[in-house]
Amino acid sequence: METPHRYHFKTISEYHKLAGLPKPGHPLVSVVNMADVKMPMVSGQVSMIYDFYSIALKRVPDATIKYGQQICDFDDGVLFFMAPGQVFTVEVTKNREHHPTGWMILFHADLLWGTHLAKVVKQYDFFDYSLYEALHVSELEENTLNAIAAQITAEANTNIDGFTQQIIIAQLELLLSYSERFYQRQFITRKTVSHEILNRLEDLIAQYFRSGDLINKGLPTVNYIANKLNISAGYLTAMLKSLIGQSTQQYLHEKLIELAKEKLSTSSRSVSEISYELGFEHLQSFSRLFKTKTNLSPKEFRESFN
Repeated sequence: METPHRYHFKTISEYHKLAGLPKPGHPLVSVVNMADVKMPMVSGQVSMIYDFYSIALKRVPDATIKYGQQICDFDDGVLFFMAPGQVFTVEVTKNREHHPTGWMILFHADLLWGTHLAKVVKQYDFFDYSLYEALHVSELEENTLNAIAAQITAEANTNIDGFTQQIIIAQLELLLSYSERFYQRQFITRKTVSHEILNRLEDLIAQYFRSGDLINKGLPTVNYIANKLNISAGYLTAMLKSLIGQSTQQYLHEKLIELAKEKLSTSSRSVSEISYELGFEHLQSFSRLFKTKTNLSPKEFRESFN
């Protein structure tokens, strides 16, 4: 059995050294041409952890790439994102050289210090997406991203002055904005996949409601739902917002209110009993949510229905 290889890079300079690259022109940011990377020749499982952010547009022919337990074929170019501390694993075929192409932007959180991006970078959910939820870009989209990467490369490799950080941050924000746009396009163009997930979600919620888990466990959490569907919570929410205009939490509340309406209109049980069956410890909490969603209290709904 092959011995797993594990690398933990605390700085961009450490990565450059192992990858056989010259020292980075800027200590906090670098754009790596993947064709120039010369990692030590190993076979088997190679895992890498970065203590900095990574945005990569790369192709790795004849290698299987894993993120957690998910596997993705990277023969085609895709864009994926990693936040500090995440694990990136490559299964390298024995006795075969691999020649990845593309680029990788590496930047430390310290680069963002005191900027608007420092406040909002964690709002870009795709840094927490699983690898198989990577962004598949068109040729035109790839050209747009390549141009931004080239701008960051040029700025990072020139003499550092009072404008360097500002310009690089502006380019990073532009890249992230385009990535959000392209992800929205992907949800639309990959409707078959997206609607398949939506159908599985509806089946999962229906089964959960039928099982009686509402009484014992309450409404399922977003993370519980995402794990059952084998996708990340952020990707699920972004997909639902694109398809139906709701977050995962809003979707769950909508389904719960549908069930509440059914029980209120077809059952003679008291509002308090129905509230308990729906997993609410307190009647007030159920009544508040119901009125928020319907503009009626549960009692008013029942009376108007009858």
